Amino acid sequence: MTQEPAWEAEFRTNGAEETQALAERLGRVLRRGDLLLLTGELGAGKTTFTQGLGAGLGVRPGIISPTFVLVREHPNLGTGPDLIHVDAYRLGSEGEVDDIDLEASMDRSVTVVEWGHGLVEHLSDSRLEVTLVRAVGGDAPGAPGTDYSDEDTDEERTIRVAGYGPRWAKAPDLG
Repeated sequence: MTQEPAWEAEFRTNGAEETQALAERLGRVLRRGDLLLLTGELGAGKTTFTQGLGAGLGVRPGIISPTFVLVREHPNLGTGPDLIHVDAYRLGSEGEVDDIDLEASMDRSVTVVEWGHGLVEHLSDSRLEVTLVRAVGGDAPGAPGTDYSDEDTDEERTIRVAGYGPRWAKAPDLG
């Protein structure tokens, strides 16, 4: 049985800066224990979005894709939650997700999982699902540290956010 979201919202951004600004506003309302699933093709802006979340949370700058290490932890510079950034692209099952022991850090951090749909929903009774869609399809990753290339920095993205579970019964104000 598929769970229906409590709410859904759609945003349009023109380029990396607007994508990061939207994510930064979302980052300001996140708290310890929050789980976010990011979905989108290569180059859609998942890591760019996570950079904005990190800014809103107040974590140490320098967020890059965790593709090769699977998990990166970004400590908070103040008293807020840390950011755990996961790339689940190469994980094939909930068991493999459990092997990286995300539960150990969830109570003190915000956990963001790229490519996590169908793999990490069991980690929390509430989650946000963020889907990033490029106006023009593509499959080439962007420059190191981001997923926007130099050629598409102003390209439009559609960003859909859906809230699931009791924590997200009401949509946050991201305006």
